[in-house]
Amino acid sequence: MSRIFSWIKNNKLAFVLLLVVAYFLYKQYSLPLRYQISSPAIDYPAVGSGEMMMKSQDRAIGGIGMFPQPEAPPTQNIENRLVIQESYLSLQVTNVRESQDQIIGTAEDLGGYMVNRSLSNPQDAPTASVTVRVPSDKLKQALEAYRNLAVKVVSENLNGTDVTDQYVDNEARLATLEKTKTKFEEILASAIRVQDILEVQRELINLQSQIDAVIGQQKYYEQSAAMARLTVYLSTDEFALPYSPSESWRPEVIFKQAIRSLITHVRKLGTALIWLAVYSPVWLIGLLLIRFLRKKNIPT
Repeated sequence: MSRIFSWIKNNKLAFVLLLVVAYFLYKQYSLPLRYQISSPAIDYPAVGSGEMMMKSQDRAIGGIGMFPQPEAPPTQNIENRLVIQESYLSLQVTNVRESQDQIIGTAEDLGGYMVNRSLSNPQDAPTASVTVRVPSDKLKQALEAYRNLAVKVVSENLNGTDVTDQYVDNEARLATLEKTKTKFEEILASAIRVQDILEVQRELINLQSQIDAVIGQQKYYEQSAAMARLTVYLSTDEFALPYSPSESWRPEVIFKQAIRSLITHVRKLGTALIWLAVYSPVWLIGLLLIRFLRKKNIPT
């Protein structure tokens, strides 16, 4: 330890330069990796166009995880129920990109469409997620086709949210609002005073806004029930999927993880060497200056 302090005392400038280089390296590599996982959930907004609300719900998806949805009270009348269906699959596949394309192609063949797709780490151990909508009456057909793509179905979760009661309540509310609007229109037709006309028009605008909101929500319920949403998570590695595998210890998987870790550290070492090379004018000039001062017997 005394030798270290002695070297620092005799080479102050070199020590300062080393501290500067170490600071830049620390700043480059000190930030930890953060993995942010979002959870898809359904919120049924009270206002807005049905089509726009459906599209906003589609864009909101993008993560891993599920929350239980509220269930309507059971009823004896099960005919013409309005149920919003959502399905989640975790599949281990041999080729993530090809499987993702096949999932989208199958959805389009069934009369559906892609909502969003993502692909991570395509070179080493690719993982992906894809969300599609398919007609509700063809959901089972889509699920069967997607299961056939997998080497192993790691998990499967099917959710259904019954919105029949909300839909019926909205129909009754809409009828009341329409009747109220008709009454105000009759009052407006017989109004004479300007103040009365302005007040009635204000009420009519408010009623029309409520009617539009209810109609938008009804359209959202209808369209969401007609087109089921299906989210599929894909990976070549079972451990990369959002659900725990059945076997917690597998030597072949651990070997792959060790290889990836080695490659990552080699890349970090190479990056550090590149940084040192880029900053070489700084520390080379410092070393040359120290050598010059030593030859001149000038204390550093």
